[in-house]
Amino acid sequence: MNARSLSVSLLARFAAALILLLLTPGISNAQQTAKPVVHGAHWIAITGKPLAATAGAAMFWKGGNAVDAACAMLGATATIWDSLSWGGETQALIFNPDTKKVIGINALGVAPTGATPEFFKSLGLDYPPEHGPLAALTPGTPGGLMVMLAEYGKLSLKEVLDPSIRMARGYPIEAGAANSIERNKAIIQEWTYSARVLLPHAGQTREAPDAGELFRQPDLQETLEKLVAAEQSALASGKSRKDSIYAAFDRFYKGDIAREFVRGSREEGGLHALDDLAGWNVQIEEPLKTDYKGIDVYKLDLWTQGAVLLQALNILEPYDLKSMGYNSARYIHTLYQAMNLAYADRDFFYGDPYFPPAEPVLGLLSKEYARARRMLINDEHNDPEARPGDPYSFEGKTNPFSDSLKKWGQPAQRRRARDRVDTRSFEEGFLAGTTSIQAADEEGWVVSVTPSGGWIPAVIAGRTGIGMSQRMQSFVLDESQNPFNVVAPGKRPRVTLTPTIALKEGRPFLSFAVQGGDTQDQNLLQFFLNVVEFGMNVQEAAEAANFTSYQMRSSFDAHESRPGRLTLNESVPPWVRKELAKMGYRLDFNAVTSGPINAIWFDRAHGTLWGGSSNDGDDYGIGW
Repeated sequence: MNARSLSVSLLARFAAALILLLLTPGISNAQQTAKPVVHGAHWIAITGKPLAATAGAAMFWKGGNAVDAACAMLGATATIWDSLSWGGETQALIFNPDTKKVIGINALGVAPTGATPEFFKSLGLDYPPEHGPLAALTPGTPGGLMVMLAEYGKLSLKEVLDPSIRMARGYPIEAGAANSIERNKAIIQEWTYSARVLLPHAGQTREAPDAGELFRQPDLQETLEKLVAAEQSALASGKSRKDSIYAAFDRFYKGDIAREFVRGSREEGGLHALDDLAGWNVQIEEPLKTDYKGIDVYKLDLWTQGAVLLQALNILEPYDLKSMGYNSARYIHTLYQAMNLAYADRDFFYGDPYFPPAEPVLGLLSKEYARARRMLINDEHNDPEARPGDPYSFEGKTNPFSDSLKKWGQPAQRRRARDRVDTRSFEEGFLAGTTSIQAADEEGWVVSVTPSGGWIPAVIAGRTGIGMSQRMQSFVLDESQNPFNVVAPGKRPRVTLTPTIALKEGRPFLSFAVQGGDTQDQNLLQFFLNVVEFGMNVQEAAEAANFTSYQMRSSFDAHESRPGRLTLNESVPPWVRKELAKMGYRLDFNAVTSGPINAIWFDRAHGTLWGGSSNDGDDYGIGW
């Protein structure tokens, strides 16, 4: 080989290596991230705001475990309106080191008395409303917090709620929440108690609090103090720690707090009855799981969208994803197609497993069904007509809803009961609500939580200080849209909220969650593969460029689908963009497409914890 040929060969090898480096950022030890990894030998606490992460850290300093820390962070995020408030819903996975099992916590509220398809159709609606008193489920977050604490924590309710009570007395509100209140003040002004709490400068040009202003919620403070008083009274009478926390639970759902919540809801036009709260309970469940190349990935049952991730992993498992290259056109296309098939099943087959009909969960999660779905993927072009499959045949059953499936098409154009201008764009609705909480400790407890509901603008129920949920909008009214998710009193809607825990060889490997509505399991799928397939550390994976499909039906407001639309990170190179356009995608771009994802990776070689928190948003982690 002559010198010229050698130079050309070396240049070609260098170019190939450079392209591989660009496509696989996790392989470089010099890879820089906007935030550092959070290292901990004893514990890590991560959530959506620094103040709330500090509340979690405080529980560890008191001698609490990861459940105590997660509960304190949950209360704090609800108090500071981090895309939720106390009347929302809580979904959690907990790894119990004593039993070596993953536990599911279902603290999703239910539709109240009178919430029927006929009622909403009589108002001229095709779906329950996006916000307001008729969008509200029963509160789930207070009960979820107290059940987790009673069953798996170590500290008292008084200790765990102390940060929330202090913040309710007054905390310096963040710009995001303060500005959201100001943007939505015209709606907030319609609700007596919301306006009283959220608009402290009524009549001025800016009626919302300023960023950094001490934001006070005396009604909420009193409600939380009532819970503590119920616990302390029970302890004084000789009841156990656990039973005393349940005494506080009863005061919330059956006592004076419940009565004021119902009164306040009905004053604003809500449907809640006392029996709706008194009859509601937190469900402690066995989660769903699948195996991906020797890693057991756990998700909550089909009342969430979590099984979408499990289905997508089953579809993708035989592919050599690493050889495709991180965020190459082939990689993006393959994940997009797998996600759309899984989401199409979500849109028709997921719903409340406590209500008939029974969902075909065994068929949906079978490897054989995934193989059949995989055969539908066109390697060269997007399929804008991706539809639900037939998981019943993989359970040896006949699909009882084949006629509804034939009618399954584009959702109805939403009609509104009131001629109100929509305050949210399609994208804002698609990404609506939620924060995430991750906690782990040296004893082996691991907690992953995705709480949500009661985001701004929320109806505050009377003098409780509690912002009510908006989750009823995720129901459908027409069985042909989804026979498992038709609204009914006492029923849970199928939600997007989706914490995750992964085990390897029976021990914690990853705990991760993200906010962002219908993007959640899209982001989490890519995060998981960033770690498992591309060797990124937890912070690199949390910040790495994601892409977003809108081909599934939105779980919010208009329930709209936009087939072929694909949001890419601005860093995606021109040749990838060009190839994706040829495959039938309509592209748009954002500078940050990473989440925000919060996660903990368990370093078995050194017995330590690695925390990651995306650079999109105010999410923050603390470790020790």
